[in-house]
Amino acid sequence: MEDELTKIELAIERLLDHGVNFSLKIISALIVLIVGILTIRVMRYFFKRIIDKQKVDPTVSGFLLNMISWLFKLLLFIAVVSKLGVETSSFVAVLGAMGLAIGLSLQGSLSNFTGGLLIIMFKPFRVGDYITAQNISGTVKSIQIFNTQVNTDNNQAVFIPNGILSNGTIINFSKEPQRRANIQIAVSASNDLAKVNQIFLDVLKNNDKVLKTPAPTVVLSELAGDTAVFNIRPWAMRANFSTMNSEVLLQLKNIIEKEKIKLPTQSIEVINK
Repeated sequence: MEDELTKIELAIERLLDHGVNFSLKIISALIVLIVGILTIRVMRYFFKRIIDKQKVDPTVSGFLLNMISWLFKLLLFIAVVSKLGVETSSFVAVLGAMGLAIGLSLQGSLSNFTGGLLIIMFKPFRVGDYITAQNISGTVKSIQIFNTQVNTDNNQAVFIPNGILSNGTIINFSKEPQRRANIQIAVSASNDLAKVNQIFLDVLKNNDKVLKTPAPTVVLSELAGDTAVFNIRPWAMRANFSTMNSEVLLQLKNIIEKEKIKLPTQSIEVINK
């Protein structure tokens, strides 16, 4: 009888020991959980301030903050489970295998996401810039998680995947404060070419939207048979570029008619760079 009581007492004692140990683990895990949650909130706050200073698109900034939060929450979950005495090595291995499988199935999306991060970090363009990329020209309306929205001149919304956008050639017309037009006009070589050169240059100098610095230039770039080609290069502030370009073309047409400058053809080619 005494032996049985002794066994029961030992069992109760062991049970109490296990209960105390497990309670300590639970308390330890709760402390880690509480401290971890507070730490995640503080880290999210500081990351948000850093991202806000960079003026990142709201859609992208929200996604980045959520990604950072979930990453820290995953690490916190592993830490809490570890405090409860659960073996985490196999658990981490399963998560790694799941991550690899998901990564392989979402290669295109991950490429676009990485491209979006590169665009945010290196800023080849911003929302509101006018760009040409992937044979599309228009104004950047938004930089989203996986693609960038560009509205064309006729207000069509085009969504370009960030992966190919970040790896391709981008022409940003809004990057510099000044732009130069390159207008090519062919005239007959029978004209007094020095006089024609000065007439075209006077047109540029008399236009108030053409900048004095850098100075506009008129260059005789080609002479073949009866054709002489002039490159007319006026500079303008970015905001005035389209208006200046249109005004100069009209003024050149009028001066050609007024001065009776002979043309081998009626074609005028305009190349904007």
